[in-house]
Amino acid sequence: MSGSDAVDPSEAADRSGAVGADAEGYAGLRVERARELARRHGWASVRVLEPGELMTMEYRQGRLNLAVRDGVVERSWEG
Repeated sequence: MSGSDAVDPSEAADRSGAVGADAEGYAGLRVERARELARRHGWASVRVLEPGELMTMEYRQGRLNLAVRDGVVERSWEG
């Protein structure tokens, strides 16, 4: 199987419905892929948080938060 024929695990998860609407299902994805899936699944906004970055603590319904290290989502949650 060539590199272009390989199935990306994040794409497989997307097809099964495991990633997308559930705010906690983005861990392990590359940040670019997570943003793409979030837009596709209707998240109003996506906030990417690098280690040590300051963040406000107000809750916003429809916002997906992505804690990212080295370009990979470590944790995701709504608010």
